[in-house]
Amino acid sequence: MKKSLFVITSIFLSSTLFFGCHKTAKSENSDSKEVTIYTYDSFVSEWGPGSKIAEKFEQKTGIKANFVDCGDGVQLLSRAILEKDNVQADVILGLDNNTAPKAISSEILSAYKPKDADILIPNSLYSQMVDEKLITPYDYSHFALIFDTRSNLPEPKSLSDLTNPVYKNKIIIMDPRTSTPGLGFVAWTRAIFNDDDSFTKFWTELKPNLLTMAPGWSSGYGLFTAGEAPIVTSYSTSPAANLEYDKIDYYKALVFEEGHYIQVEGAAILKNAPHRKAAEEFMDFLVSEDAQNELPLTQWMYPANVGVTLPDCYEKAATKPAKTVTTDIDKLDQVVEKVISILN
Repeated sequence: MKKSLFVITSIFLSSTLFFGCHKTAKSENSDSKEVTIYTYDSFVSEWGPGSKIAEKFEQKTGIKANFVDCGDGVQLLSRAILEKDNVQADVILGLDNNTAPKAISSEILSAYKPKDADILIPNSLYSQMVDEKLITPYDYSHFALIFDTRSNLPEPKSLSDLTNPVYKNKIIIMDPRTSTPGLGFVAWTRAIFNDDDSFTKFWTELKPNLLTMAPGWSSGYGLFTAGEAPIVTSYSTSPAANLEYDKIDYYKALVFEEGHYIQVEGAAILKNAPHRKAAEEFMDFLVSEDAQNELPLTQWMYPANVGVTLPDCYEKAATKPAKTVTTDIDKLDQVVEKVISILN
């Protein structure tokens, strides 16, 4: 999931936000004037969309949105599963096409499709979420390698090129066990190297070229922008953020002819949500242009709502790969275990 390009700290953004994944559930109240949303760190960071969306939602509905920071996307899902029998939140925001099958099989979600979603959100995005009755997309982007063009290194033209010894200690990735961008990169490599032998060979040869495997996107991309390495795994939209905020035009999203793996992020109502009616109103609002307009310059992902106009920096610095590749999501846990065994 796309993260803010700034240091992420858990601070109060406004009276509408509550941090720390320990929100106490309240009794069922169909007319509740509050809703609790579990999400990931950067969504509620100083530079994320959480505070503005909460403010707009309360102005429109009179309902207070309590966002709860649960770390990165994988940690977010784990928390919701742990609380399955004692539900503490109403909405989970930050599932993606890789974590969706686990969320669905864990039976923690309740069916709901926002009003006008069929008009506002393309079917191609809904199809990535396995079950459109349970999970609603709100943004998307392709994974890509971001390259510092000031480097004197040759520009990689494919994933295979990353194994060239010239890139020794020059690549930063994220941990697939704790980070959805980390998981997405592993899925991407599996989609390209789709048999066990070629996959094992790729990761074995990639290992000496890795500077580090950061715990999350924020720390990994932060090392990249600090100049620790000239290549980092991120999103094809990331350079737009650098251009918009820092006027940096030397970070380039590399586009490979072999194709790229997509991340689609989604939200869902949790089963036995304490405030069901408020949760439905939040889901309706999340896909509206009012909320979706906040995403391009905070999430640095493409909004799911087709009616949103993108800022100029997307046209200048973001890219949309022509080819999208896929892999067997049901086997991702085994694939991650294989990668970790190679890297350890």
